[in-house]
Amino acid sequence: MGEQHSTRARHEFRGLRTVEHYFTVPLVHGTEAAGEESSSGETITVFAREYSSTEHSVENAAKLPWLLFLQGGPGGRGNRVTSLSGWMKAAAKDFRILMLDQRGTGLSTPVEPLSLELRGDAAAQAEYLTHFRADSIVADAELIRNVLGSAPWSVLGQSFGGFCALTYLSFAPGGLREVMITGGLAPLHGHPDRVYRATFRRVAARNAEYFSWYPEDRELVTRIARHLEQQPEFLASGEQLTTERFQMVGSFLGGNTRVDALHYLLEDAFIETASGERLSETFLEQVRGLVSRAANPLYAVLHESIYGQGEPSNWAAWRVLDEFPEFKPEATEPLLTGEMVYPWYFDQDPALAPLRDVAELLAAKKDWKPLYDTTRLSINTVPVAAAVYKDDIYVDHDLSLETAAAVRGLQPWVTTDFHHDGIGEDGEGIFRRLFGMVRGNR
Repeated sequence: MGEQHSTRARHEFRGLRTVEHYFTVPLVHGTEAAGEESSSGETITVFAREYSSTEHSVENAAKLPWLLFLQGGPGGRGNRVTSLSGWMKAAAKDFRILMLDQRGTGLSTPVEPLSLELRGDAAAQAEYLTHFRADSIVADAELIRNVLGSAPWSVLGQSFGGFCALTYLSFAPGGLREVMITGGLAPLHGHPDRVYRATFRRVAARNAEYFSWYPEDRELVTRIARHLEQQPEFLASGEQLTTERFQMVGSFLGGNTRVDALHYLLEDAFIETASGERLSETFLEQVRGLVSRAANPLYAVLHESIYGQGEPSNWAAWRVLDEFPEFKPEATEPLLTGEMVYPWYFDQDPALAPLRDVAELLAAKKDWKPLYDTTRLSINTVPVAAAVYKDDIYVDHDLSLETAAAVRGLQPWVTTDFHHDGIGEDGEGIFRRLFGMVRGNR
């Protein structure tokens, strides 16, 4: 496969040291998640940035064990940090951190509408994207571990990164010393429909909680929704802001402190103009960053496939929505939505429009490979600890505990102190707790 690994720029600033790593990996691994080379010969690049603390000398840092961080997503690149804080500050005392740009993201071989055109028609593009799920990400990671000459390493998985960690435990547990998961215990079986039924219930409860804190915002959200039905409003990019796209600002509801920032967004909504009441440019510009998938198209295209294990999703969230009419734009008091992806995304978001046919093919795909080996998980010997957030609107608490019970030795830490982004709220404390659990000293 030629040169598999190269390092480029190295930098040192504000107490941290970085090294840029580029790895050449097969597009299709011989056995997904086993790190074997593909017979097809086609390769892609996976980028990772190494972070270490300058408290360690260069020589001593090179002797530290690796901690692989698996980011949320799908479609999320590794964090770009300018100082060691939160969980990274805690981890850097004992580890070199490898921040992976999962395939298709960041500086790895990109997946964007223009780059996908190189693959051919929609069917060829969809086939290509089937190799960008957790099984392929894990196979990349295991190949990278071997290229680096690492002993079994430690893994920290946030959200979708936790899903990937469960796949790692299923297919390549020999590469793992220990696993820590935050807000990312995926259901091991069942159709995506049950995921979205749970999600809609959690998001509805979070809406109710939010509006109990900010009752004035209940009327304001409805007012914005009705306004958008009667008065076309356009984002700076030229696309129309519809009611259903506005409802996507409910992404704020998944946060600890971010939830309160929703109030500050909404208070900017209206201004008086010569033609009457309109949405302010300040508001529209903030909303644009929340409703566009231009920066991470993989999130929308692959979102439901992360649950696929043999059966088609058939736009699960869109179908399940019929059971929750309070989320529909025409509801008397429409609720704000969460992470759900709907087929109209690919009509209303110009960044996704070129991928409409690709998304339809992936939603109809009937032969997704299994992402988990429940038999192997039931006899797992790798230490695993997971933070399970009781009120998480993205990864359901009940489904998470179902998974925890199916993985031998997995220690769940159930808490009401955090929401899905808890690692950003008190990453240092969460990391220390999970690290203590997998090392046997809670």
